[in-house]
Amino acid sequence: MEGSMAIETRHLGRVYRSRKRKPGKEPARIALNDVSLTVPRGELFGLLGPNGAGKTTLIKILTTLLSPSSGTAHVAGFDVATEPTRVRPLINMVSGGEASGYGLLTVRENLWMFAQFYGISSSEANRRIDELLHTVKLTDRADTRTSQLSTGLRQKMNIVRGFLTDPEVLFLDEPTLGLDVEASRDARAFIRRWVDDDRRRTVLLTTHYMVEADELCDRVAIINDGRVLACDSPRALKRRLHRESIFHVETAPLEEPDIRAILLVPGVRTCSHRVIEGGSVIELVLDEERALGRLIGLLDQRGRHLQTLSKREPTLEDVFVDLVGRSMTEVEHAPA
Repeated sequence: MEGSMAIETRHLGRVYRSRKRKPGKEPARIALNDVSLTVPRGELFGLLGPNGAGKTTLIKILTTLLSPSSGTAHVAGFDVATEPTRVRPLINMVSGGEASGYGLLTVRENLWMFAQFYGISSSEANRRIDELLHTVKLTDRADTRTSQLSTGLRQKMNIVRGFLTDPEVLFLDEPTLGLDVEASRDARAFIRRWVDDDRRRTVLLTTHYMVEADELCDRVAIINDGRVLACDSPRALKRRLHRESIFHVETAPLEEPDIRAILLVPGVRTCSHRVIEGGSVIELVLDEERALGRLIGLLDQRGRHLQTLSKREPTLEDVFVDLVGRSMTEVEHAPA
């Protein structure tokens, strides 16, 4: 449907209900809460959030694998709940860490078989397979059984499978999971190039890697606890913090009471904390730079002497902390 949105959700919700309700326990878990998004054709759209934020649930709904509990979702102009057979031929999906075809078949045999499910002729399938294997540097493993591939090589095959059908809308759920640094960089470059080469193509990418979202995406929606907290270009999201001062501080080891005391310092907006060898690192967003003097005085008073201090430009991690109050790592490791 020319000119329509590639993806559109309105007040989308998903609730997981426990079959075995225990006394005193919550009867349901809200995975998505009132999610409304629009993704135009030709956009590389990112969904950025910690593990458990609702990213995979959203992708499962959009790819017709899961029904929404409320609201509506359209992909390529079709309702995913009432017209799933119209959606499926137009999409494809790659998930990081997923199973990789049949282990007894070679890489080429697995990919050829998948192409047949979409009605691609053998000659065209083999042409695309050769081209894509070369792109991801997997040509030398084309005749290797999938069971003999490492995790990273299996994920490269999965990436080829996703692009093999040249879908209108491609869903990539943590696609670089399991890849080394160089392979991840190559994959990101290929994804960006694939969208730019044909603006009728659309990608929805989920990730919890800040650099991946910043480097790749035209726009990013930040999601946590099933809610979309902000949606804009990475540059615009970071610009919202330009008026504040952001500092990277290394100190002697800090404890939880120290962090609580820092957050009570007038002018300190947010503080995220992580432990390093021999000390602690805190990332601070300050409403005013005068708060820095108060902070240094507090650290000295508590015997947590300052080791290094630097001011820097905001990142998407800073935006996340500003919206949620904690870093991505802190959210992921927080008690359920």
